[in-house]
Amino acid sequence: MPIMANRSFSLLSQNAVKERLIENASSDGFSRPGSTVWRYATASVAANDPMEDAHADAIIARDPSDPSAPGDWLFFTVMDGHGGPHTSRLLSKTLISAVVLELSSLIHSPGVPKSGLLEKLKLMFRTSAPKSPEDSQNPERISLAIRNAFTKLDQELINAPLSVLAANLDAESIKKNILPDLSKHPLALQTMLPAVSGSCALMAVFDTTHRHLYVACSGDSRAVAGIWEENEQGQGSWRVEVLSEDQTGRNPNELKRIQSEHPPDEMGSVIRAGRVLGGLEPSRAFGDARYKWPREVQDILNRAFLVGNDQPLRPPPSSFKTPPYVTATPVVTHCDFDFGSIARPSQSPASRFVVLATDGLWDKLSSEDVVALVGGHLRGLKGVVSKTALPELVPTTSGTPTVEGKDKKRNSSSGSWSFEDENISSHLIRNAFGGGDAEGLKKLMSIPAPFARSYRDDTTVTVIWWEDGCEGNAKTVTFSSDNIKAKL
Repeated sequence: MPIMANRSFSLLSQNAVKERLIENASSDGFSRPGSTVWRYATASVAANDPMEDAHADAIIARDPSDPSAPGDWLFFTVMDGHGGPHTSRLLSKTLISAVVLELSSLIHSPGVPKSGLLEKLKLMFRTSAPKSPEDSQNPERISLAIRNAFTKLDQELINAPLSVLAANLDAESIKKNILPDLSKHPLALQTMLPAVSGSCALMAVFDTTHRHLYVACSGDSRAVAGIWEENEQGQGSWRVEVLSEDQTGRNPNELKRIQSEHPPDEMGSVIRAGRVLGGLEPSRAFGDARYKWPREVQDILNRAFLVGNDQPLRPPPSSFKTPPYVTATPVVTHCDFDFGSIARPSQSPASRFVVLATDGLWDKLSSEDVVALVGGHLRGLKGVVSKTALPELVPTTSGTPTVEGKDKKRNSSSGSWSFEDENISSHLIRNAFGGGDAEGLKKLMSIPAPFARSYRDDTTVTVIWWEDGCEGNAKTVTFSSDNIKAKL
């Protein structure tokens, strides 16, 4: 019989709660002469210690000699790690670069000078010697390049321990079938931990020259867009467009895909209770080698690298028969910046935004909640607003619906929202964890790790918003080679 225990924690003050909400918050913005104003903000709050979420962003300006200039490529990612922070942290340092280099090989001839990553990035968007201008910029090919970058990076991550082992096997060991103890090898844990832990990854790629947006999703993080639309009387609403599907076994599309990839006798076991083999919730993820390596490979790498470090690998699930069961290959969605917006009779600035967030946010808020909360923040609402009043103040309409990946237990329709944070991403996290219920928010935020994980998840949010026709309202940023190097 389980033992029940009561624990007491000190209640944080309102100021301490605010400090935690903005501790990992940042924001920035830029504009180009005669073009769109861009702003973006990120915030994260931990439930685990160490935090398993991560994020990254990069802005690459087109080279002035590029006939397509001016224009930029904007990259934003959020990563939701599980089983440790190792995979998500690695992805925060490598995923954008992997996509950039894959796009580079698509857009330019194979003979890119081997002069280092920075020069490759600077050459990336020059079109003096493209394979084919219309072909290389085709959205289908760009989408495929992004998919390939995710897949290849995961293959490198999963195969890294095997490469280390192969480099340390001599002929005599192979002949006598002797497995070396590589637990103290400098690359032992450095390669094994990112492979056996895991991470979802969500990326938004903006091509400002062609006004294209690509969203790549591997896992159960979610991207949602809000598009401001007005009628002839100047009355407007925010259209909710969901740009990704939650990829778990509860998603009918994912269930069908996974069942089709395995023998018929596994149809009832590959997904149990919405989880892969009854264990892992996201059906797509980086790492998670326990669901990808064959049993014999898991046993060999465990003995070579982990046993000597007293970090043995858990055995695979009992129904593990025909790996791999999990893939990092993302679903890539393409659309244009305008999202098919209707004309604006009043000629007010055209506003749109995209929210990227790990599932810690979506566990508490719906896609419609998030669009209304961002729309209200952009409108300048302040103070506490009842949940029943917000739809009147910030009306929304439905576009592409949400495909839920979990059984959600969200905030009820009663209660209130809070509009007090300057950072728009911190604003969303506050409302996910309590909103206008100041006491409830304090209680939830006061629970320390690891106990907090039973009540909330690590939560990371990035919001990107842009307006046409308000260039003077944002600061101008000039991107030099140093900026690019610092970002990537």
